Amino acid sequence: MKTILLRSAALLLVSNPAFAAVAQNAAPVGPFATASTLPFQAPRFDIIKDSDYQPGFEQAMTIHMAEVRKIADNPAAPTFDNTIVPLETSGRMLDRVSQTFFGVVQANTNDTLDKVQAVEAPRLSQHSDAIFLDARLYARVEAIYAHRAALKLTPEQAMLLDVYHQQFVHAGAALSDADKEKLKALNTQLSTLETAFQQKLLAAAKAGALIVDDKAKLAGLDASAIGAAETAAKDRKLDGKLVLPLQNTTQQPALASLTDRATREALFTSSWTRAEKGDANDTRATIVEIAQLRAQKAALLGYPNWAAYVLSDQMAKTPEAALAFMQKLVPATAAEQRREAAEIQSEIAKDGQSFTLKPWDWALYSEQLRKAKYDLDQAQVKPYFELHTVLEQGVFYAANQLYGITFKRRTDIPVYQPDIMVYTVYDKDGSELGLMYFDYFKRDNKSGGAWMSNFVGQSKLLGTKPVVYNVANFSKPAAGQPALISSDDVTTMFHEFGHALHGLFADQVYPTLSGTATARDWVEFPSQFNEHWALDPKVFAHYARNYQTGAAMPQPLVEKIKKAAMFDQGYALGEVIEAATLDMDWHALPASAPRQDVDKFEATALGRMGLDIADVPPRYRSSYFLHIWANGYSAGYYAYLWTQMLEHDSYHWFMDHGGLTRANGQRFRDLILSRGHTLDYGPMFRAFYGKDPDIGPMLQEHGLEPGAK
Repeated sequence: MKTILLRSAALLLVSNPAFAAVAQNAAPVGPFATASTLPFQAPRFDIIKDSDYQPGFEQAMTIHMAEVRKIADNPAAPTFDNTIVPLETSGRMLDRVSQTFFGVVQANTNDTLDKVQAVEAPRLSQHSDAIFLDARLYARVEAIYAHRAALKLTPEQAMLLDVYHQQFVHAGAALSDADKEKLKALNTQLSTLETAFQQKLLAAAKAGALIVDDKAKLAGLDASAIGAAETAAKDRKLDGKLVLPLQNTTQQPALASLTDRATREALFTSSWTRAEKGDANDTRATIVEIAQLRAQKAALLGYPNWAAYVLSDQMAKTPEAALAFMQKLVPATAAEQRREAAEIQSEIAKDGQSFTLKPWDWALYSEQLRKAKYDLDQAQVKPYFELHTVLEQGVFYAANQLYGITFKRRTDIPVYQPDIMVYTVYDKDGSELGLMYFDYFKRDNKSGGAWMSNFVGQSKLLGTKPVVYNVANFSKPAAGQPALISSDDVTTMFHEFGHALHGLFADQVYPTLSGTATARDWVEFPSQFNEHWALDPKVFAHYARNYQTGAAMPQPLVEKIKKAAMFDQGYALGEVIEAATLDMDWHALPASAPRQDVDKFEATALGRMGLDIADVPPRYRSSYFLHIWANGYSAGYYAYLWTQMLEHDSYHWFMDHGGLTRANGQRFRDLILSRGHTLDYGPMFRAFYGKDPDIGPMLQEHGLEPGAK
């Protein structure tokens, strides 16, 4: 099903009488009432006001519930066409409201939108329960499913029926009435807590930014970074000061450049403790309750823990399989971490320092080692990575070479923030494929990290083409200055655009199966695969040009970047394994487990991994792990590693068959990017790769296989 966010009409009207008159109108009202008249049904940000969202949600849920009630009450015998198909076409107004709202609230929130989310999140959860726990509706789906072998369904229809049946059972439709009431209460509590976590963390990250009153303390940062720190301070009305905002990860980009050790420690500490200050933004009590309620929900649904519940429909299938996969990575990663830490400690000594390596020292001295080994200075690299050139001459160019698609910038589409860029995407035959938004610059009211999603999903049944957006958190340059980005930022652009391609190439009849509506341990596969083209010689030469002269990056510098890409892999892989295992440990707790002490639980979980936790902290701590507490990746962060295996296998296939070619791109589009969730993931991958995934290419690409470096 599309993102169904449902609730009973009666509950809506009782709980919020202010909207009763609107909800009872015969026809919907407001900017979400009908499909947008803009190209591709893009959101009407020119007329949408913050005050439109809450009444929009309320009326959309009521209309949707009436549509669903009609399906459930149909006296005719249940069929695919009179039950499953109308479920797919229901809730169109709710799709428009929710897809627009959640896109904006993640990227450009304010107090009004935060309040709307706090009010509507539990109602949306209850609304969903009202459908998936409806006995009459479930009976119809179950009846169709029971006779599926006799039905003449297309493969996509058969998969859709399987997914619907699984969703209903997974949601608790087979529970007793008493247990359904317990489940509804748990869902409401969880929705409220997950929203609270997200809002607390956003506030904690903003408050945790490092404020500096002496520019000398930022020694080592280049002029662009200093200018960004000054701009960030001005935006906060902190005259005469400089601000280093926090990104969502443990490590912060400035740590690779700051030469003042006290400033490095202060910045790291600000990041490490951002949500653990014992104030209103401290998230620890919230996550303890979320973990406990999730375990209780899993038990109610017949699972030993939340991880088992979540992974039941993933490619890995079980938490044991995911953990076994990650454990295979530990020995080589741990050995590499020990080697790297010893090397960095020696570099500290060469610098004339006697202190012991700490996490806030790693990035700086790692960068010094990188320079010493490969004579590579990021300050030399950045002038060749101007954001708009990377996008149009790199990201777009690679997509054109692989898939034949083209892009045209347009300024007639309204946006929710002035920095956003919009492009029409054209298919290889010149037809319109979809619409694409790019929102790249960091703001205090934007959630951390980078992501992709849809304002409009693709569906032949609904007659819609994809409207996709990429969001990131790059430092915005001072006025009049070029937007020079780091190598990591370049990778992020290619990564998120890989998700976008997955959405843009969707070719499904039914919205539930369309595009990126796939398992967590599959959806990161196309995005991570697309990262490889950032360093492809043909692509790199096309975009890595000096922003002042237009000159291509000198070949010796290119070679240094390629060699340096294999550097520090013990750290890079280790911090993700740690975070993924921490996620799995939280969600392996049974319902009988007592409330946890977050600090003790985290220390114990990290301590038994067999990795160098002292020098290589997890990419996310429990208290600011947005992915798992609010962004849908609970018991799913391992997916970033699992899908690395898939994408490295696929890249090796490309290299064995001619690399960056239209023929290879078309094959990948046909067998992977355009399939959505119309096939099981194992067979889908084997159809492309020719065999089951294996871990060898992943270790090789990380330089962790003997002889790889």
